Amino acid sequence: MTETPGEVLWCPDQARTEGSEFTRFVTWLTTSGLVTPGTIDDYHALWHWSVTDPNAFWRAFADYIGIVVDTPDGEPVVPDTMPGGRWFPGTTVNYASYALADHDNADEAIVAIDEDGTTTTTTWHELRRQVGALAAFLRQSRVQHGDRVVAILPNRTEAVVGFLAAASVGAVWSIVAPEFGVGAIVSRLQQLEPVVLIAASGYTYGGRRLDRSDVLADIVAQLPSLREIVWVDTAAGVPATSMRTHSWQDVVAAEHEWEADQLPFDHPLWVLFSSGTTGIPKGIVHGHGGVVLEHLKTLTLHADLRPGDKLFVVGTTSWVVWNMLVSGLLRGATIVLLDGNPAHPDIDRVWRVAAENKVTMLGLGAAYTHASMRAQLRPGTDHDLSALRMIQVTGSPLAPDAFRWVYDAVGPVWLASVSGGTDIAGIFLGGAPTEPVRLGRLQPPALGVAAAAWDTAGHPVVGQPGELVITSPMPSMPLYFWNDPDGSRYRESYFSTYAGVWRHGDLVEFDTDRSSVIVGRSDSTLNRNGIRMGPADLYQVVEALPEVEEALVVGVEETDGYYMPLFVQLHTGTDPEAAITAIRNAIRAALSPRYVPDDIIVVSRIPHTRTGKKLEVPVKRILLGHSVDQVVDPGSVDDAQVLTEIRDRTIRQRQVSVP
Repeated sequence: MTETPGEVLWCPDQARTEGSEFTRFVTWLTTSGLVTPGTIDDYHALWHWSVTDPNAFWRAFADYIGIVVDTPDGEPVVPDTMPGGRWFPGTTVNYASYALADHDNADEAIVAIDEDGTTTTTTWHELRRQVGALAAFLRQSRVQHGDRVVAILPNRTEAVVGFLAAASVGAVWSIVAPEFGVGAIVSRLQQLEPVVLIAASGYTYGGRRLDRSDVLADIVAQLPSLREIVWVDTAAGVPATSMRTHSWQDVVAAEHEWEADQLPFDHPLWVLFSSGTTGIPKGIVHGHGGVVLEHLKTLTLHADLRPGDKLFVVGTTSWVVWNMLVSGLLRGATIVLLDGNPAHPDIDRVWRVAAENKVTMLGLGAAYTHASMRAQLRPGTDHDLSALRMIQVTGSPLAPDAFRWVYDAVGPVWLASVSGGTDIAGIFLGGAPTEPVRLGRLQPPALGVAAAAWDTAGHPVVGQPGELVITSPMPSMPLYFWNDPDGSRYRESYFSTYAGVWRHGDLVEFDTDRSSVIVGRSDSTLNRNGIRMGPADLYQVVEALPEVEEALVVGVEETDGYYMPLFVQLHTGTDPEAAITAIRNAIRAALSPRYVPDDIIVVSRIPHTRTGKKLEVPVKRILLGHSVDQVVDPGSVDDAQVLTEIRDRTIRQRQVSVP
């Protein structure tokens, strides 16, 4: 099929635009006298105001959404430089206070679905009761403001209760999904010196119950700071006698009135970790106020989520999308937790769950969307998705043919392909409810996000790839990195390229309407003979071929030239030689000879992080001579063995290629 670049696939009708939370906010701004009538009449005008007068925008949004601001009128609520500076000085907040407010909506707070389909509903009253009981236990256990409470849990109600209880008492929360290996878990949690651990001794995935008792005993032995352990199910063996163990059922059975400590706006809320594929995972610390403000803005103005809606996001507890899912509670929405393998017993499972639970907003990874498309699913025909208003896709760029598939196979929903990340626990680009959806493109930057593409000299560019930069502060930018007392790692990560400007590490190309395409990561961009090429362009062509399941390309700078191999996972039964010929021909026809790889190497699968991102940079480092153990923590990736396979097959291929 010949695609029309930037073709409009969807536009909101008048009723949807007028009924959106975005329009309500604009109307409120005008009636409150905060903006002159007629000056903000569309998304672009509001975005421009939000980035040129951020103090007015953020103070107005906080007032609109019900955040109590104690910063005196006339004083700035936004720092004028970054990094550093304080947001809303003098204002106190607690995430849990907003998540557990007396929401005037349906009684369901959480719908938790196990892999076998067992469904448990938790009411708002019961959620507050359990959080109150666990918070009282933490206080009785002498957990102080800033102490770390950590968890090793799957996507279950207990994880949400644990997080909200830790937030209530001013502790710092961090969670790791149980499928991570010992090394991956210890490399994260050991940094934090936690005092309380909440853990399950096993989990279910792909129809199998996996006992992790021995693994947890090993992990606990390497966390000497622990004082208390709460087991969600059968306790694992604990070698240390200095730690007290408790049953989850006993802890949450007690009756205690829930209360939340009021904390400074920038009090640390949680520690999220980088993927760990390029060294020890970085502990990224976000604050209560910044997360409340950013997540409420994202879910209200960029997802049009309303009280009583149902929010369902597919992801593990180690992926930042889980944090955004929990924040649905901030809006008074019901959150749907899906445990286990989302593709078990078949790839259609997520769509069935969305239909059965009348989900309003569905969050998917690009990988799952692509898999649904390749399986030729027809969710809009096979299921009743009439309640579904929005699909949000993140994790990696969404291919143009996947955009097309959503509108052909799912229906006329609002598809928001967004770009954000763990670093900011939010989004930079996409999610504009009043703007059209264009084929293969993200909608304009989010409100309050001064995003641009810059060339190497620091000049803005349009219509060509440039570094994605953010030129003014966002409330959910990290407070700091864990164990980075002088801030040097933090500054090196984001502010070393352009002074005082956040460089995210993505290559992005903006159009004149501010819609955009993520070309790829800066450090994985191909640079052949001085021509910069985005891996995403190549993937769109190669992965559209019927022979190809998935592909990964890297460019390796060598002393005597530039080596660009393409690794492909083929569908079962495909003839490799015929597939390689088809791939080369397709690249020449759709792109140019410059994009044709030096070698096309068939591998058993393409490696990813646990959150589904391709391991382009680690593969590149391995081909430069680094050992697999130096490049990745095996527990942080879905299949570390395939990295060795990639290395060995590349070596053999290059030996064969030598004249």
